[in-house]
Amino acid sequence: MSAIERLPAEDIPDNGLLRFLTCGSVDDGKSTLIGRLLYDSKTILADTLHAIQRSSARRGLDIVDLSLLTDGLQAEREQGITIDVAYRYFTTGTRKYIIADAPGHEQYTRNMVTAASTADLAIILIDARKGVLTQTRRHSYVAHLLGIPHIVVAVNKMDLVDYAQETFDRIHDGYLEFASRLGITDVRFIPLSALHGDMIVERGDRLRWYEGPTLFEMLEAAPAIHSEHVEKFRFPVQYVCRPQDSANPELHDYRGFMGRVESGELHIGDRVTVLPSRLESRVRDIQVLGESLPRAVAEQSVSILLDDEIDISRGDMIVRSDELPQVSRNIDAMLCWLSESPLDPRRKYLLRHTTRDSKAMLAAIAFRVDINSMQQQPAERLVMNDIARVSFRLAQPIFADPYAESRGTGAFIIIDESTNNTVAAGMILGIASGDSG
Repeated sequence: MSAIERLPAEDIPDNGLLRFLTCGSVDDGKSTLIGRLLYDSKTILADTLHAIQRSSARRGLDIVDLSLLTDGLQAEREQGITIDVAYRYFTTGTRKYIIADAPGHEQYTRNMVTAASTADLAIILIDARKGVLTQTRRHSYVAHLLGIPHIVVAVNKMDLVDYAQETFDRIHDGYLEFASRLGITDVRFIPLSALHGDMIVERGDRLRWYEGPTLFEMLEAAPAIHSEHVEKFRFPVQYVCRPQDSANPELHDYRGFMGRVESGELHIGDRVTVLPSRLESRVRDIQVLGESLPRAVAEQSVSILLDDEIDISRGDMIVRSDELPQVSRNIDAMLCWLSESPLDPRRKYLLRHTTRDSKAMLAAIAFRVDINSMQQQPAERLVMNDIARVSFRLAQPIFADPYAESRGTGAFIIIDESTNNTVAAGMILGIASGDSG
């Protein structure tokens, strides 16, 4: 029995939710790492463990292939690679986790962008035999671009280099030089063997020269989501609730504005402004499933009731009156192009920002980033996996914050209306000069 299990329930610490991402080049052992983490932390159900034991035996393996815990698609199991993003949920008693296992192949970088957009920490795996590769640099750049605040570089497969400290130190120094050019400041390094479990949950006895924490200890100590700085309240309206119940006259005048709190918090009685109308009111009530709450916090889905009758619809935003976002039809952004079809500068696309859609035209491509040299290059178009600084002109104004301040209201996606496919993901750098909406 662990020390945590012996504590009374009221004394067990709650370290909050942590979303983390595993990424890196193909065959670096991301899926095996997650499988080992789940296995050694004893969070695998017995029937799941039996299923992967049978699958491992059918493949002629002498040991359990823990990567099968996340490589769930049949195509992935047949090829031995990760194609889609695999999510796993588990709890240790002191913290809840959501793990995203991102694909390593270059053609699936767009899937990695999807996973990174909500992660609070990224584990970037490096094969000890191969060192820092192009895809390692690409995933590191994307993780930094998407604002993941904490980076852990896990040098895996140390068992295949005889657990040599010299190999780890060489990779450590090479990656640190690259990270400094990117501006990554919070990066930690750990040697490990996902296959044998060294430095995952248990320390093992083959990496005694490493004196830092295990990977599990790093995860347990990482700051919780929305806990590192004060955030402004942002509430994009998804739906206006007007119950039609003739048997209950109290609901006749009910008007609740439903949605998800992207950031910050709101209390009953707070003064709020509705965008784009800029009309003001005061919060009369905050409800979840009809029950009144004293406040609403980030990532909570609630209904907000106001003192005044204001025309509000989907796509509008409710903010605190002393925390107004920028409003504009012109934005500067970093863009990750995800589609196999190149960006056509002459076409109109649909830009989706929170719950608001607007027609968008590319105004300019400032530069494209060469992921190998980190040099800024001129570009007339973008192809799949390109990352570039661009500007857009919008038909309708959006209510935005710089991505560095708010990931929820600083991000957007670009949709091809002819196919309804998401073709790009963007991070707002700032509101461009021009029409402020």
